[in-house]
Amino acid sequence: MIKEGFGQRSFVFGVAVDNYNFTDREQETRLLCSNFEAGINTILISPRRWGKTSLVKKAISMVDKERVIMVHMDMFACKTEYDFYNTFSAAILMQTASRKELWMENARDFIARLVPKVSISPEPNSDISLSLGITPATHSPEEILNLPEQIAQRKGKRIVVCIDEFQQIGEFSDSLTVQKRLRTVWQHQQLTSYCLFGSKKHLMTSLFGQRSKPFYQFGQMMYLTKIPVEAWTEYIQSHFRERGRSISTEVVAELCTLVDLQSSYVQQLAAILLSMLSEGETATKEHLYTAFRSLLDTCTPLFKQQIATLTGYQLNALRALADGHHADLGNNAVREGYNLGSTSNIPRLKSALLERDLIEQDGREVFLSDPVFARWLQEQ
Repeated sequence: MIKEGFGQRSFVFGVAVDNYNFTDREQETRLLCSNFEAGINTILISPRRWGKTSLVKKAISMVDKERVIMVHMDMFACKTEYDFYNTFSAAILMQTASRKELWMENARDFIARLVPKVSISPEPNSDISLSLGITPATHSPEEILNLPEQIAQRKGKRIVVCIDEFQQIGEFSDSLTVQKRLRTVWQHQQLTSYCLFGSKKHLMTSLFGQRSKPFYQFGQMMYLTKIPVEAWTEYIQSHFRERGRSISTEVVAELCTLVDLQSSYVQQLAAILLSMLSEGETATKEHLYTAFRSLLDTCTPLFKQQIATLTGYQLNALRALADGHHADLGNNAVREGYNLGSTSNIPRLKSALLERDLIEQDGREVFLSDPVFARWLQEQ
């Protein structure tokens, strides 16, 4: 009998995880599945590396496929409005139809005015690549945005469109007009709902949390919290046992503390620690600190790149935050001690660092987004 996890990586980071490498989030998964099946729009917000994409894909895998068609797309590469329309329509056409149906009733009317480029591998389970070349001359925005609703009506099923990196819409030229256009069309659809999420918390909060923005109150807001130590403990210990190693509850707790419970870093640090041990060996805190040093060394080139273009004031502000000054950057002693400039310079520093996604703001307090980056700064 082959046990679960055999032949799989014990800890996965940097990509979406599922099943064997997915832990906790039972309540959030149930809520997402319920919203998907009930046609409730959902906005999922959290900082980077907290597992939003993994959570959405987990919920997608659990939805009743007889009643609901799930579509997942990523906006990361979309730089213009029509980049989005091309990505949106291709995802809808490919994920709501079989290969045969792709050229039949679901898509025939829509692609009639196009010369689509399709790449289909001879392998039975391989992906299809579809390039439509949509322009303002071929289709209106409203026609594209109504495509999932038309397909849902034709199939007699609900469709849920999950859009990752949705904050990219804020970077489009005349973004406010594009947002109004999407909201106007989507809010009238009866069989199509949306799950919108992204990796930049402050931009997502701006899009959906401000009364003046078109997407205000578009759907149910979900704010992810950190996975607790207790859930990580069982997960990490079981994966160590399956590889013939062991780790105490105390060491797991210290591991989680070192990376501030950020999911991707918990997985990465656990992977490094596991790789250091021989079969039958137990992880100690000395092993853990060596593993954390390895993690810092691995991340150093990225961290150097992130600070390379910062001004002196901006770098000084990061150092102040790394030293624990989360609510008092404007204090005279802090400003002078870290050379942050005048009082009026503090809002500009915060704005610039938020834009670079280096900090997160929680009420009046400001924190570094990356706990490993914070520890790296403390050492410099």
